[in-house]
Amino acid sequence: MEEAIRKADILIEALSYIKKFRGKTFIIKYGGSILLEKSIRERVIQDLVFLYFMGINVVLVHGGGPNINKALKKMNLKSEFYKGIRITDANTFLVVESELMKLNTLLAKELEELGAKVGGVSGKEDLVFARKKEEDIDLGLVGEVADINLPKFKELLDKNHLVVLAPLGRDSQGQVYNINADEVASFLSYKISAEKLVFLTNVKGILRDPADEDSLISSIKEEEVKELIEKKVISEGMIPKVTAGLSAVEKGTKKVHIIDAKIPHALLLEIFTDKGIGTEIIK
Repeated sequence: MEEAIRKADILIEALSYIKKFRGKTFIIKYGGSILLEKSIRERVIQDLVFLYFMGINVVLVHGGGPNINKALKKMNLKSEFYKGIRITDANTFLVVESELMKLNTLLAKELEELGAKVGGVSGKEDLVFARKKEEDIDLGLVGEVADINLPKFKELLDKNHLVVLAPLGRDSQGQVYNINADEVASFLSYKISAEKLVFLTNVKGILRDPADEDSLISSIKEEEVKELIEKKVISEGMIPKVTAGLSAVEKGTKKVHIIDAKIPHALLLEIFTDKGIGTEIIK
């Protein structure tokens, strides 16, 4: 009986959040090594389907770096990076596109198996408009988001689809580019006026002391985040996600969350409990 009462208390705690977020849009970014681990992925899929059936509009933007690295190695194609960006020639792009679409299909299938109505798509399907990313050197077929097709996204969500988006985009000449998934998620979150942008990672969140896991910052304002970046408190690996999160908050996304997907049902714990388990960035 005590266990049943405890479960009921948890539902009551979640009720105010369910009422608050019903009909709102969440952008969830999911990728990296945590995408490959089946036990983690199963829990993430369960959480996403829970959000979906709670009446929340969910857009899942996924990466695929480890899968791409593995496939390139198998084909004896060397990966070269510049400022953390994969230089993408024509042969590399074919592998990138193939691996991203395999993952897109897998995620859509696993979500559908739990009952969600899924729209598995890539940005190249006139959803994400891209332009070539300019750097000091030619990065090849690497792009950045120029805009999104807002009516198409809204149409998918209005038809009760859980959208699964691969980070590809097409320019005005029809050229398809590989785009950083963090950037796609960030851009989409403020253009679509999302309630939340959530980064599922393999770290707890933002730590005040990188050497002390107990120094997790539960809630932080954008100005303090910038100070921590300047002081090099935020590690290099986290900077792209934090920067993408800051951009979203500055342009209108209400909250950005960085959470550890290795924690069972991290997404639900962050959103539907009073304390949460990661870091939220607010304006």
